[in-house]
Formats: sequence, structure tokens, C-alpha cells
Amino acid sequence: MRSSRAVRASGTPADGTPAGEAVVAETSAAEPASTPSIYEVARAAGLSVATVSRVLNDKGPVRAETRLRVLETVERLGYVPHSAARSLSTRRTMSIGVLLPDMHGAFFSEIVRGIDLAARAAGYHLLVSGSHSDPAETAALLQTLHGRVDGLILMTPALGGTWLQKALPRRVPVVLLNDDGTDERHHSLRIDNRRGARLAVEHLIGLGHRAIAFLGGPVGNADATERLAGYREALVAGGLPLNRHFELAGDFSEESGVQAGAKVAALVPQPTAIFAANDAMAIGCLAALRERGLRVPEDVSLVGFDDVPIAELGKQAMALLLAAVDGRPGHSEAGTTHTVIVPTLAIRASTAAAVQATKKKQAK
Repeated sequence: MRSSRAVRASGTPADGTPAGEAVVAETSAAEPASTPSIYEVARAAGLSVATVSRVLNDKGPVRAETRLRVLETVERLGYVPHSAARSLSTRRTMSIGVLLPDMHGAFFSEIVRGIDLAARAAGYHLLVSGSHSDPAETAALLQTLHGRVDGLILMTPALGGTWLQKALPRRVPVVLLNDDGTDERHHSLRIDNRRGARLAVEHLIGLGHRAIAFLGGPVGNADATERLAGYREALVAGGLPLNRHFELAGDFSEESGVQAGAKVAALVPQPTAIFAANDAMAIGCLAALRERGLRVPEDVSLVGFDDVPIAELGKQAMALLLAAVDGRPGHSEAGTTHTVIVPTLAIRASTAAAVQATKKKQAK
């Protein structure tokens, strides 16, 4: 059992505690608590519980020296605010739901890392899950998260249109990450996949390559569709024919890159350059080419797509969501924000001038 005595303040003390609030003066306990309570923080700081609560929740006027005293006491005692109690007072869960099509691979882990960095800085926790691009599973996960999170970040490039709009909760702020750009009701942040693909292929064409293969992503995936479109647009703009034999299917995995690389090596005529729709497939393709005695970039140039600051993309998505959760101007349901990130080309050692172009220059 714990007993306590409180002293009533007759006026406004120098610490900024309003009159009438109880200042915890003494506390005795028969059994030591495993973790300190807010009452013990108040007693140690010589302040009222209400003042300590205002500091911890950043609510109401509190003097700077009082705030410092509370924070120093909290650190010294190792006090951890009770999230459930704080949720009752702020009507927030301090949790964010993150729904991705997959949990495997460097791309998704970097996305989560960026979101997590921004979330922790704001005092939020993440509930992360994978939907496997399955509509039924996505709907079930959204239902599970209902009432448990203050906002949602969704990456569903294989799902979109009216189905997704109906499945998303109406009263919870949502940020769509790398969506197809057709949903105007929710905030969104996406990469200009088509423009990024054009930049990569234009670079290869500029090096003299005329036979350029494409390693694509899953059928129906919005990212993969846009990158294929950018690849074709660049070829047409460069006056090159579209060769469907040079368009090989993949699923964004390294293994599919290995399989596609083996097919490219067997093609006749053989492409002098390859554009992979993501870096994982580019890595697998590189291994397959080397296994068959083809050198990169001496024999074949190779470019992957995902050379973008992926963690930064996650940070931006979280910042956009937090602005919506806080109801900042320009981020309400009436005024959604749609941001498009234009990739930049990073030239690396995996590309070189086409063999044919090099021979022609040497002959001159």
C-alpha cells in the first residue's frame, strides 16, 4: 500500500504552478516500485502532478526553468510516460501503421528505416506489416489497424483505383507511397518512375548502345509498368526499334535477375546494354553474366533503377503524414498534398561505350 500527503498551494508559486493545484510533498511506500510514477516525478521535482503532465504532454504555459526541472527529474529517475494514459488525454495512440507489399529486400528495409527515424524523432511507434499485394489481405490488415494507429503509410503499387479508395479508412490520415497517381483524396508521395527510366536508357543510348534489353518487374505492378513505359519512350525518342525479345519478365527479386541475365546472355543478337527495373535484379543479372564469361561493362553495360535516397523517401512520407495528423494548414482532408520525386542519374562503373561505337571511333 502507498500513502501520500499533499500540500495545497494558496497562491501561484514561483515555479508557475497555478493556484489550487496539489504539490506532492511526501510519498512513502511499503514496496519499492519497479518504475517511477508521475507522482514520484512530481514529488522529486517539488511540483504538482498537473505541471509535470503539462511538460510531458507539451500542453499549456510552463516556465522554461520549470520545464527544465521536470525533464532533468524524468531523466534522473528513468520515468517513462504511460502510453495508454497519454493516449486517453491526447486521444492519440502514438502509433503509425505501415503497410508494404513485401518485407524482403534492401528497398523495403530502407523505406522502413527512413519512416522509423522520422517516427522516433516525433515520439511515435510503428506497426509494420506486409500485404503481399493481395487485396483480401490488405483489407484485413487495414481492418486490424483500425483504431490502433493515428495514421497510415501505404505502399500498394499493384493495387489501386476504386478498390483501394473503398478499403482505406475515412477518418485516419493516409499517405500513399509510390501509388499510381490516380487517388486525389489522400496525400501521396511517389517517384517519377517513367522519367527515371528514360534517364537511364538515354544515358545508354548516349554511350552508343543500340541493342538495350529491359528486365521488368511483376505484371500489374504500377512501378514496373511506368519503368517499362519510360524504357520504350527513350528508345523511340532515340530512333531505335522496339524489340519485344529484349523485354524480359522479372519480379524485382535477385533470383529473377539471375534468370533474366542467363536469357540475355543467350540472345542472338546479344544486347550490348541492360536496364534493370530495380537494383536487386541488376545484382542477380550481374552474377549471371559473369558466370557466363561476360564482363561488365567491357562486354555489356548494366544499369539498375533504385539509385534514389530510399530512406529519405520514407522520412518524407512520415513528415507528410505527421503534418496531416497534426492538422497543419495545407495538409487537411480538404487540401491533400501530392509530391513527385524526380530521380537523378548516378553514373557508375557498370556502364561504358558500346563495343561497336568504340571500334568505329578507333577506325577513324
